[in-house]
Amino acid sequence: MVWRVSVTLAPSPARRTSAPTAPRRRTRILALPEARWALASTVAFLLAFPLDLAGFSAWLYGPLYVIAYAAGGWEPALEGLRALREKSLDVDLLMIVAALGAAAIGQVLDGGLLIVIFATSGALEALATARTADSVRGLLDLAPTTATRLPADGSAEETVPTGELAVGDMVLVRPGERIGADGQVLEGESEADQATITGEPLPVPKAPGDEVFAGTLNGTGALRVRVTRDPADSVIARIVSLVEEASRTKAPTQLFIEKVEQRYAVGIVVATLAVFGVPLAFGEDLTAALLRAMTFMIVASPCAVVLATMPPLLSAIANAGRHGVLVKSAVAMERLGEIDTAALDKTGTLTEGTPEVTSVRPLPGSGLDEDALLALAASAEHPSEHPLARAVVAAAGARGLRVAAAEDFAALPGRGVRATVEGRVVTVGRPGESEETADDGDGEGTTVLVSRDRRPVGTLTLADRLRHDAPAAVSALTAVTGASPVLLTGDNARAAARVATDTGITDVRAGLLPQDKVEAVQGLQDGGRKVLFVGDGVNDAPALAAAHSGVAMGRAGSDLALETADAVVVRDELGAIPAVVRLSRAARRLVVQNLVIAGVCIAVLVVWDLVGHLPLPLGVAGHEGSTVLVGLNGLRLLRESAWGRATGA
Repeated sequence: MVWRVSVTLAPSPARRTSAPTAPRRRTRILALPEARWALASTVAFLLAFPLDLAGFSAWLYGPLYVIAYAAGGWEPALEGLRALREKSLDVDLLMIVAALGAAAIGQVLDGGLLIVIFATSGALEALATARTADSVRGLLDLAPTTATRLPADGSAEETVPTGELAVGDMVLVRPGERIGADGQVLEGESEADQATITGEPLPVPKAPGDEVFAGTLNGTGALRVRVTRDPADSVIARIVSLVEEASRTKAPTQLFIEKVEQRYAVGIVVATLAVFGVPLAFGEDLTAALLRAMTFMIVASPCAVVLATMPPLLSAIANAGRHGVLVKSAVAMERLGEIDTAALDKTGTLTEGTPEVTSVRPLPGSGLDEDALLALAASAEHPSEHPLARAVVAAAGARGLRVAAAEDFAALPGRGVRATVEGRVVTVGRPGESEETADDGDGEGTTVLVSRDRRPVGTLTLADRLRHDAPAAVSALTAVTGASPVLLTGDNARAAARVATDTGITDVRAGLLPQDKVEAVQGLQDGGRKVLFVGDGVNDAPALAAAHSGVAMGRAGSDLALETADAVVVRDELGAIPAVVRLSRAARRLVVQNLVIAGVCIAVLVVWDLVGHLPLPLGVAGHEGSTVLVGLNGLRLLRESAWGRATGA
């Protein structure tokens, strides 16, 4: 049984407010039958436990134990019987037999605890599977269900389901609509918010010849688009496919665990039958042989081995959670400690994912200083809802500047804005072209030209803001893994190079679509590396799934990224990522210690039972004592000092 805990977070209001987001689909915990049965088993056990310890009549607490056994054990028992029909044996059935065997010789409490543990783990695994499926299905809803198709014969437009679109069809995309299929712009100019696909923080201008993607949001202009891919093969659909395919690549680890469980279960069953049958064949009393066999079953039970692994990992999960990192399962926590290479997304991960004004440059002879130029631009941009416009207005507000009222405001699709401010015509746009955005030529960011009465008066430069802790986090990841992180981004090369320079990253790969990020991650792993990928968007989900471990930034992360990742940094503190890796490695060391302790104790008790005569109370005490010992050892990672050591504090 593999423990998996699915954590679904409600992200804070997205910075890129115009970006389409997948509708949230959440399977309620109690909607799962596994969860209902586990809850019933746990409640019955918790009611019976104090009555048992207090010495009440068995007629009072006995029925509660029966309910706990039945509610929590019937499904694993059925699975075990199905496995038997397929000529295999798993640990689930072994634990049910061990629990019943313990009850048969009076150790009802021990058996009930085993039942509750396995029922709970099964419910958590079912929840993880359901939540991931919810997220993938929700992603498909990013693409609209209908599109406006323009018939080739020039007849009236028609509204059709997007699934009926074919390559070569022409569709009309009106302002504010989501694009229904991957295609190429034939007519019109606009901008598209495609952060969900490429991770670019700003809307991208679209003109004839440019590519557009299904599910992205059209801006203020109308576009005529020729469909170039079947809707089933769109980038959004391929993202879903990549997530599912990459998730399946983790199956070999699960198969290895199942093989270990199979061999262990078969070995214990065979050994128990031998412990019972051999002495009986040589004349030993039936009751004595049965008692010895049940004692063997109890002391050979893998409870101590299970607890040898879970407490350190769960303690590490709890400690990380207190410090803003939610690790979804013990398996995920263990895998985090194995990574030796980090790959990082740019927008929303190393950067804030929102533009800010980085420089204000009045032109000589304009008669304006920085504040006057910024106030003039903010006055013209104030009516606009474009992200750059909001950044300019916010910068003016931060300086306490007066923003004058604008009249005759006009925003041309894919171009600059124009407005009359205090009787003078002010435009903000691309230098020389009056378009809304432009690269300034040195990789610093995005530059816009401010003109007054057709005379240039200055420029503003805007850039995606780097997180304050990004350089330190990159340095810490380098120290933890022994290799410099790799930057994987869908943004342009110059923007990526600027962030890489500011953070000390040397390996930069820009202009990547989701499948390109997956190929980059797989290429590193094919070279023998175990990659930790850190991202936040829908476009990062396939790489998060393909990587050895995936961490999502939680505040503005997409639902799919949050569901796909192994861990979520809730407060977007990059410094927590190398810390949780160190904490995972500490947990792995404790796991090894506990496995040694558990293995030695089980071996001693088993040998004692086989060679000598191990009294049942002493066997139970030894078994439970080793279980408590490894449990307490693992709980050491709950201490605050454990996180302090992980952060180097």
